[in-house]
Amino acid sequence: MEKVTVRFAPSPTGPLHIGGARSALFNYLEARHTGGRFIVRIEDTDLERSKREFEDEIIQSLKWLGLDWDEGIVVGGENGPYRQTERLEIYQQYVRKLLEEDQAYYCFCTEEELEKEREQQMAADGLVRYSGKCSHLSREEVQKRIAAGEKPAVRLRVPPGKQLEVHDYVRGDVRFDTDTMGDFIIVKNDGIPVYNFAVVLDDVLMGVTLVMRAEEHLSNTPRQLLIYQALGFPTPAFAHVSLILGSDHQKMSKRHGATSVMAYREMGYLPEAVFNFLALLGWSPEGEQEIMTQEEIIAQFDVNRVSKSPAVFDLNKLNYINQQHIKRLSLEEFKRRMRPYLENSEFSEDIKTLSEEKYSVLAQALKDRLVCLADVKDQARVFLRRQEPEKEAQELLAIPENQAMLKTFAEEFSAFDFQEAAEIKSFIKKFIKNHQLNAKNVYMPLRSALTGVTHGPDLPWLILFWDKQETLDRIWTALE
Repeated sequence: MEKVTVRFAPSPTGPLHIGGARSALFNYLEARHTGGRFIVRIEDTDLERSKREFEDEIIQSLKWLGLDWDEGIVVGGENGPYRQTERLEIYQQYVRKLLEEDQAYYCFCTEEELEKEREQQMAADGLVRYSGKCSHLSREEVQKRIAAGEKPAVRLRVPPGKQLEVHDYVRGDVRFDTDTMGDFIIVKNDGIPVYNFAVVLDDVLMGVTLVMRAEEHLSNTPRQLLIYQALGFPTPAFAHVSLILGSDHQKMSKRHGATSVMAYREMGYLPEAVFNFLALLGWSPEGEQEIMTQEEIIAQFDVNRVSKSPAVFDLNKLNYINQQHIKRLSLEEFKRRMRPYLENSEFSEDIKTLSEEKYSVLAQALKDRLVCLADVKDQARVFLRRQEPEKEAQELLAIPENQAMLKTFAEEFSAFDFQEAAEIKSFIKKFIKNHQLNAKNVYMPLRSALTGVTHGPDLPWLILFWDKQETLDRIWTALE
């Protein structure tokens, strides 16, 4: 198995969303599967939009997902610095090299001139590319214009009539024609290198051997190939992963659930569930298993099994995976993870005064009922608050037979002692059998009397949480 060096290089212009998180995850998985290296660096050359708080949130999101990296931002390494704005001198060295070798040249064209050129080309053949207007300026003229205060960009010379070919792990063999490109800018007139130039240098100098990224970057590949060739660098392998679509097979948007990774944490999704779900967005394991641990996914992951077809973001599937991972938690771990959501709710004071024994009962009652941890705020209400009976419950309680049954139940229950939910469950079953009743005609009226609703957590857990006296009090109050 060949070890790879891969990277994830987000721009700190916003929080980390699902698409970026999936790209980071795939790179992480390939590195861990092959025993290779995973690098995380920051592409912050968009000076206007890049913000340090977004960088901090991206790092926090990656760590929450369970990703760690061998080199890069925060952890350091021998190939730093790991922010592009701190690597400008490195880039300038290679720009000077290309200029000295006449593989690049200064371009003084203004945006107005370039726009006029684009309009003329669109009217002619529809193929927009730089005309090469500045490609033959003499060294003397260049120096004169720079001395006069003009600030040029730098363009790479693109060889005409050349076919570029790259093998992509996902796309197969991909070809590009340089005649459609024209000489392109590698450094803007403010001295900041463009994405395509900086990313190539970063990848080369950090030893990246596999560039795995979103499909939308496929159009950048020919320019990057030309930069590799101009600088005499070996070309890495590529894998362009398909887009993520919404459940209606349209581009992902907020209505499909496209939101930040941290928002999923706030909603109560487990990091291991989001990890599991993202791994299945465009990759599939060999078997039928879907609920997998991080270790199981790493063991099976292979870039060759990444699908060419777009992945579909299915919120129902995410909910299912999350629910299964909640069920897998130990009771103690579930109690720990559930607590912050209760403490950040209207029940915060209740939780502070709740005994450890009662908190354990509450956790056992709710553990298999939650889709997301944040659901605990609604699910706990029936345990911690009395509610006015809803209409259906009132109708059940108004039936004379149900009233008679509840009185008998309360009388017999008052003489019953219990320690566990299983004992309460057994008591109810015996009550139903001894009185030759239909289970539905006991459980629904009893639940209506105790909770005011006809559906909810298992009654034995509720009764165990309340103890005998409150249970009896709720029944008699409902009958009154």
